Amino acid sequence: MSEHGSIPDVITDASGERLADAAAIGAGVPVLAFDVGGTDIKSALFDADGRALGLRRTPTPAGGEDSPARLIGRLAELADELHTQHPDVVPRAVGLVVPGIVDADSGIGVFSSNLGWRDAPMRDLMAARFGMPVAFDHDVRTASWAEHVLGGARDYANAVVLIIGTGIAGALLVDGRPYTAGGYAGEIGHSPIGEWPCPCGARGCLEAIASAGAISRRYTEATGEDVDGAREVIARAAAGDEVAARVWDEALDALTMSIAQLTAIIAPQAVVIGGGLSRAGGALFDQLRVRLADRLSFHRIPDLVPAELSGNAGILGSALRARQVASA
Repeated sequence: MSEHGSIPDVITDASGERLADAAAIGAGVPVLAFDVGGTDIKSALFDADGRALGLRRTPTPAGGEDSPARLIGRLAELADELHTQHPDVVPRAVGLVVPGIVDADSGIGVFSSNLGWRDAPMRDLMAARFGMPVAFDHDVRTASWAEHVLGGARDYANAVVLIIGTGIAGALLVDGRPYTAGGYAGEIGHSPIGEWPCPCGARGCLEAIASAGAISRRYTEATGEDVDGAREVIARAAAGDEVAARVWDEALDALTMSIAQLTAIIAPQAVVIGGGLSRAGGALFDQLRVRLADRLSFHRIPDLVPAELSGNAGILGSALRARQVASA
């Protein structure tokens, strides 16, 4: 992840194309949308045609005392800048999505280690500052909703969305609705499937062996060689590197086990995979399909499909949620 000083104002993809040009949600009322991460904030104003205006990425204020108030102050500054740039577009609602444990029904940020809060009444604080309806939700759950409405999960009422990057985040869609359990559902990256230690304090967590971060870390620990992420480990495995092959094989086995458990318990029609590891393509998806079919028997094997919205999913989902509360 980039340091704060190197975060660009305009978000681009790997080819340099402005992602703002691709971010759209269709016609509806104008809304503000914020996607807050531990390092950066994505912000945009969506007009009546659903186009993202002024989509940019700026540093997230540091956590600590009064973190919710300082964050909301920064969001208000970004909103003022967007209003100055686009005075004719008047938003009717605000969308805010954040990491951590989020109780969207009550509007509470239950816990966020990155943002430094517990039981923060974020929805009420935002509504008081912005003077309009606020949609407040979890970042990955909201990104998954965007994938359901606009992206890879749009053909499935029951799906699991996995975002595999530095860690592993997940979300569940059941009968076309997010399943939240008060904000605690979807912690697939911390579902135990083994006995290895995890930095979270539990043992056997999926992300400690199968995330992109874990794959590169485990290879470096085994060889003493630094690598340029999981993609290099996968390339070395394909070229015959035995250590890389073992690390990658163990990651695939762990992912297969986790998806098999989800299949047996909630029977999703699809597992939509995004994040950096999803760019491994067939090395990931083909292997998972083969291993999943080998492990399961009578179960309905889910389609394994790539996420389509990339880094835009969170901000698009935030805007979609804002439109919902604007029309409520």
